Amino acid sequence: MSKYIIAIDQGTTSSRAIVFDHDGTIVSTGQMEHQQIFPQAGWVEHDANEIWNNVREVIAVALAGASLTRHDIVAVGITNQRETTVVWNKRTGMPIYNAIVWQDTRTQHMVDELAGHGGIDRYKQRVGLPLAPYFSGTKIKWILDNVEGAREAAEAGELLFGNTDTWVTWNLTGGTDGGVHITDVTNASRTLFMDLETLDWDAQILADFGVPASMLPAIKSSSEIYGHVHSSQLLREVPISGILGDQQAATFGQAAFGAGDAKNTYGTGCFLIFNTGTEIVRSSNGLLTTLGYKLGDADPVYALEGSIAVAGSLIQWLRDNIGMIATAPEVEALAAEVSDNGGVYIVPAFSGLFAPYWRSDARGAIVGLTRFANKHHIARAALEATAFQTREVLDAVNADAMVPLTELKVDGGMVANDALMQFQADLLGVPVIRPRVTETTALGAAYAAGLAVGFWKDLGELGANWSEDKRWEPTMEPAERERQMRLWKKAVTRTFDWVDEDVR
Repeated sequence: MSKYIIAIDQGTTSSRAIVFDHDGTIVSTGQMEHQQIFPQAGWVEHDANEIWNNVREVIAVALAGASLTRHDIVAVGITNQRETTVVWNKRTGMPIYNAIVWQDTRTQHMVDELAGHGGIDRYKQRVGLPLAPYFSGTKIKWILDNVEGAREAAEAGELLFGNTDTWVTWNLTGGTDGGVHITDVTNASRTLFMDLETLDWDAQILADFGVPASMLPAIKSSSEIYGHVHSSQLLREVPISGILGDQQAATFGQAAFGAGDAKNTYGTGCFLIFNTGTEIVRSSNGLLTTLGYKLGDADPVYALEGSIAVAGSLIQWLRDNIGMIATAPEVEALAAEVSDNGGVYIVPAFSGLFAPYWRSDARGAIVGLTRFANKHHIARAALEATAFQTREVLDAVNADAMVPLTELKVDGGMVANDALMQFQADLLGVPVIRPRVTETTALGAAYAAGLAVGFWKDLGELGANWSEDKRWEPTMEPAERERQMRLWKKAVTRTFDWVDEDVR
C-alpha cells in the first residue's frame, strides 16, 4: 500500500493541508481562509481559535479528497506564517488576545524605546535582526503590557507563547492534555530572542523586553519527531516530525540546499532567501541573517533573507479596497492592455518598508500620475512593484554574499503571472525559473517530516524530485533596466518620513 506525508501550511490568509506522495507530487488538498481583522490603522490580527478549527477541517478535507485514513499517513509536517504571535493560557488552552500578525505595526513605539540604547541594530550581532515591529518579540511585550492580568499570569508561569507552528503543534499533540510546547530553529530565529550561534534563547534580551523565559517553547531542529498527534484528533498517533517557517520551507521545497542557492516566494509578501551554508553572514546591506534549516543533529544551515511586506496583498488591495478588479487574476489582463507603466510607480509601503530600507516611517504612494495614466497603467505598476522590490533585495544579496546570483527559482501564487515573471527576469538580468510543483512551502515541510521518519533517505533524493516547469530569459536592454530602477528608487524616496507624531 502506498504511503504519504501530509503537510499543514498555516498561512497569512488561509490554512491548508496537502498530501504528497514519494515523488513530491500533490495527491489532495484542503484549504480554508480565515478572517483578517483590522481593529485600527496599522493593526492586523487573526483569531487563533479560528485558525486551529480550520486546520482540523482542512486535514479532514485533504484526507477525504484522496480517500485516505490516518493509516496511510507516515508523518505530519508543519509550515507557518512566521512572526505572527499567539499567547495563550496553558491551563485553559485559550488565547488571551487575538494573534498579532507579522504585518502589524502597533509596536513601533516599543522599537523606538529599545533602540534608544544602541540603535535598531542593538541586538543584530546576536540575533541577525534589526529591532522592528515585524518580529515576534515586541508583539509579546505588547500583549503582556496591554492585556489585563497578562503580565502577572506570565510571571506566574501560566502563559505560553508561540508562532502559529507552536500553536498548531501544541493543539495537535493534545493541548491542555499534554500538548508539546516546541518550535524549530527557523521560527525561533524570527523572534528577536534566539542567539544565532548557540540556538538558545538569550536571557539578557528577554530581560530587556520583560518576557519570562517560561513562556517560550523549547527550540528543536527542523526535522525530528517532536511528538504524536493526540488520540482525540483525526490523525491520531501519526508522528509530527517536521517544522519550518514558511519561507524556509519554500527554500527547502525548492531543493536549494547548497550555499549560493536562492529562491523568491511571491505571496502576500515577497521573501527572497539566499543559502549561506554553515556560515553566518551578517548583512551590511539591510538583509536579515536567519536560520535556513537544521536537520536533526546536523550542523545548522544559515541564510540571508530579504523580506518585502507587500506583494500579492497589493493586488488584494486593488480588489478589496479600491474595487478596480473583481478577482486577482484580472490584474494581468488589465496590465496587458498597455506596453509599459506610463510613468506610474506604486510603492506599497502600507506597513512601512522592509528590506533593504527598514523604514517604518514610510507609507504607500502612487507617483508619476498624469492625465495620460489610466487603470491599465495602475494595474501594470502594481505588478511591477513586486519585481522592483525583488531587484533591490537581490542587489543587497549580491553585495553581502559576494557571489553574484546566476538564476532565481520562484514560487508562490503570483508566479502564474507570465507578465510579472518576464518583467522580473528583465529587471534582474538573469533567468527566472518556476518548478513543476509550485506549492514549495508545503512541500518543504513534507520533506522535513519525511526525512525524520525515513520516508526519504537524504537531500540527494529530494533534489532528484525537483524539475523545471518554465523559464523566463531576460530581454530588456541594460540601459532601460537601469533607467527603470532609477525611477523606482526616486519613487521610493517619496514615501520616507510620512509618519510623524501627528500621523500614524
